[in-house]
Amino acid sequence: MQRGRTTRVLVADDHAIVRHGLRAILDAESHIEVVGEAADGREAVRKARALVPDVVIMDVSMPRMNGLEATARIVKECPSIKVVALTMHSSDDYVYSLLKAGAKGYLLKESVSSDLVDAIQAVLDGGTYLHPAISSRVIDGYLKRSNAKSRTGTLEILTAREREILQLIAEGHTNKEIAALLVLSVKTIENHRTRIMD
Repeated sequence: MQRGRTTRVLVADDHAIVRHGLRAILDAESHIEVVGEAADGREAVRKARALVPDVVIMDVSMPRMNGLEATARIVKECPSIKVVALTMHSSDDYVYSLLKAGAKGYLLKESVSSDLVDAIQAVLDGGTYLHPAISSRVIDGYLKRSNAKSRTGTLEILTAREREILQLIAEGHTNKEIAALLVLSVKTIENHRTRIMD
């Protein structure tokens, strides 16, 4: 995470058992501190304002205010806070809506605990993190839209290196694997990935 500094995390999920599980996973990391929990979107926004955590882990389906609206409000009011969506929903509509609202990460609840820690690291480093099943679909959707607009030209806005990384992402490789394959740092891959997503 950020060297020499504890990463402060707020966990927002309407299920107490999920919040407690996430807290246990994150508390096991010496560089992460869970500074608060929220059971609905309104509470998440209120606690984000009060606690100003580095990262909010945000469920999408919550009462009173859903995670999509809560994400948009937190990002607008506290732009320094990074939001990572953690949900069981994998439909394209949810993914695109959350990313458009300002989420920097999107994890499925089927993810392993190391994915959660990797997602927090990625967003703190200024990148994005998408669950592998989601990233390949997002890229496929992008390519289909690009091909529908023009068989040539759209991909030319990407550099050769970015097209190479895009292909590796589409094949399901993680940032770490791509960095090893291309002999680049993980940070460099994350920067390329962010530009590709833009």
